[in-house]
Amino acid sequence: MDKPPVKMMDPTLAEIGNHLSGAMKILESGKLDSEQGKERRKLSWKDIPGPLQGDGQDVVSILQLVQNLMHGDDDQQGNRRMQYVGEQGHMALLGHSLAAYISVLERERLRKLTTRILSDTTLWLCRLFRYENGSAYYHEDDREGLLKVCRLVINTHYEEYATEGFTVLSSKHPVIYQSAACRPGLGQHLCSQLGLPLSSLCIVPCNTMFGSLHQMDVALLDKLIKDDRESGKVPLLLIANAGTPGAGHTDKLSRLKELCVQYNMWLHVEGVNLATLALGQISSTVTAATKCDSMTLTPGPWLGLPAVPAVTLYRHEDPALSLTAGLTSSQPVEKLRALPLWLSLQYLGHDGIVERIKHASQLSQQLLEHLKTLASIKTSVEDELNSPVVVFRFSQDNSAPSSGGSVEGYFAGERDIIDALNRWLGEQLGEQVPLSGVDVVELEDEGTCVRFSPLMTAAALGTQENDVAALVEKLGEMIPVLCCTLRFRQDFKDEVLQQASLSYIEDLSWPGLGVVRYEPRNTDLDEDKRQERAEKINSELLKKLMELDTDLVFSCGPEFCEETNCIFIGMANEDLDVAELVETIGSVGRDIEESGKLFENMTEVVRRGIQEAELQLQKANEEKLIEEGVLRQIPLVGSVLNWFSPVQASVKGRTFNLAEGCLDSTEPVYSIKAQMNTEASPDSPKSSTKRFPGQKLFRRHGAGSDSISDSSSVSQLEESFRETAQVQVTDVEEAEVPQENPAHIPEDRASSDQRVPEGQETESVDKLR
Repeated sequence: MDKPPVKMMDPTLAEIGNHLSGAMKILESGKLDSEQGKERRKLSWKDIPGPLQGDGQDVVSILQLVQNLMHGDDDQQGNRRMQYVGEQGHMALLGHSLAAYISVLERERLRKLTTRILSDTTLWLCRLFRYENGSAYYHEDDREGLLKVCRLVINTHYEEYATEGFTVLSSKHPVIYQSAACRPGLGQHLCSQLGLPLSSLCIVPCNTMFGSLHQMDVALLDKLIKDDRESGKVPLLLIANAGTPGAGHTDKLSRLKELCVQYNMWLHVEGVNLATLALGQISSTVTAATKCDSMTLTPGPWLGLPAVPAVTLYRHEDPALSLTAGLTSSQPVEKLRALPLWLSLQYLGHDGIVERIKHASQLSQQLLEHLKTLASIKTSVEDELNSPVVVFRFSQDNSAPSSGGSVEGYFAGERDIIDALNRWLGEQLGEQVPLSGVDVVELEDEGTCVRFSPLMTAAALGTQENDVAALVEKLGEMIPVLCCTLRFRQDFKDEVLQQASLSYIEDLSWPGLGVVRYEPRNTDLDEDKRQERAEKINSELLKKLMELDTDLVFSCGPEFCEETNCIFIGMANEDLDVAELVETIGSVGRDIEESGKLFENMTEVVRRGIQEAELQLQKANEEKLIEEGVLRQIPLVGSVLNWFSPVQASVKGRTFNLAEGCLDSTEPVYSIKAQMNTEASPDSPKSSTKRFPGQKLFRRHGAGSDSISDSSSVSQLEESFRETAQVQVTDVEEAEVPQENPAHIPEDRASSDQRVPEGQETESVDKLR
């Protein structure tokens, strides 16, 4: 049997594919230029746009510029978190390149090619998602399809709208209904683009007593429609959800479709759960979406396809109205929007598409099964068997016995505190397990929650079962930390309020133990100076606390924080000693304040000390002159007299004490030094309570493996701080202000003291100055 002849490939198409492959290799390689190129890049591309070069650049240089703009100054590939672009992603990117090439074909050939691409893609999507006899509109903005559908419905209900315009809407105002759980800003965007007042938008509340808290209240919707019809308004369209943006819940689509048929309304459905229509087994609530009038699909994130358009499938019998509304176009170039999706769907095939959606659903079920076994975790899942979106939240279980800390009376602001802890939990899980794709979502009833939606992230990030297992493991490690932090917050507040020098700052949005501020005790200063001193003390206090060997995290708080000059304390562990922590903060703050006062008064103290030293030196010189006589002051005569008749005089030195601001005698200093030299014993450090290796500060005795010492971290910190402060001041405090020495030194002191020549008595005063 003869083989079919092999057709030669268009050289231009082959060149496009090669160029795309080479460009992707350059952009994904992470290799930057040479050293010379780095310097040129630092000076050229990142600061301000430069002029267009006259001679042009080659492709490699332009791609290098794109790479630099994409990654900035980050030279480490591990710090870049980009979407995983597989072979199917390359096909989508190739589609954009081919669209530019195909657009230059002759008109008739272009028309045939675009018609084939559009009809193939529409047929595949309608069969894949069980939407029979549907048409498709491809758009970049996922809201644009719904906007075109609204124009179609307006043209259908108002026959003279094409000729009369908005004047036909004045007598009977149109009304668009949407669920309160829809994505924010959707209804306002529609009214803005359609030129309708906001009174044409009706927000339908969700259930408050029966059913899911994220499902539209059907009974209330029925009442609202009746009231609008009685007031002369025209109900146009209802926007329902098959997977709300927040929790992934599905409205009662069957009942909503019955209402729309009853009141001649258009039903539009959107949501992530529409992806499950491609699976073999789906829930009945999602199956009802196949009977709606239109639906918007986002196959790009579902299948991990970059830069592919969203698709709105709809059913309508009048092609002219569809053309008027903009759902169809006579321009062949606009039909090329479907080309990237057409190539990608062929590359994946039906089985590949179903497998990716099925894999995402299985990841959700895997996480949900593990969450059921974790204490203090509550889930918000509509259908535990088929929900592709898992929303969970940390919630303190008050029935669990506490091993330290108080829970009773802890109700004021508890919702805000729990929200802050869940926000921290979601951020930490996202950082430590980035391939999981979890994020933080704010729900009206539940509050702040953590959302896992693999249908929107798994294909792009390449999430696998081991990533879900790692997510559960990290979650299990963080739950005890959350419980301890929540339990110790009130204890921390009570301990801080007992400290006169500390102020407790109530910040319910801080996910940690609490916020504290050291208040200076000096109230004589004005407000500006007092604030300046408080800023210096708290800044130095924060530095000291950050240097401690502890598991706690101290910081200055979020970047945009209303409170200033505060110390924010992070998450707590089970064996935290709150009383010791607060006592340490207060004692270190007091030491810093006292040290600051000492240095602030040093200038005045030194000036007065120098004046007093000058007076005492002058008085000592006068006494010496009276005692020794005038002849001994003459250089030559004095030497002869001192030889034959030595004068027995003692050294009278002075030390300047900065702490007390006065002059003291040096005799105690000399006696101590002499005794130390005699005993020849080395200096021994101050005795401090022993702390075992690996032991952390602020640990309760016997609470953990590290808490095996009877030492107190407060005494250790105070002693170390005082030692540091003493070392800084000792050199100045022990500075000696000596008098002039006598001519003859006794024999017992001759070995240690030197003789001062005559006529240099005032030399010490000049040195002191």
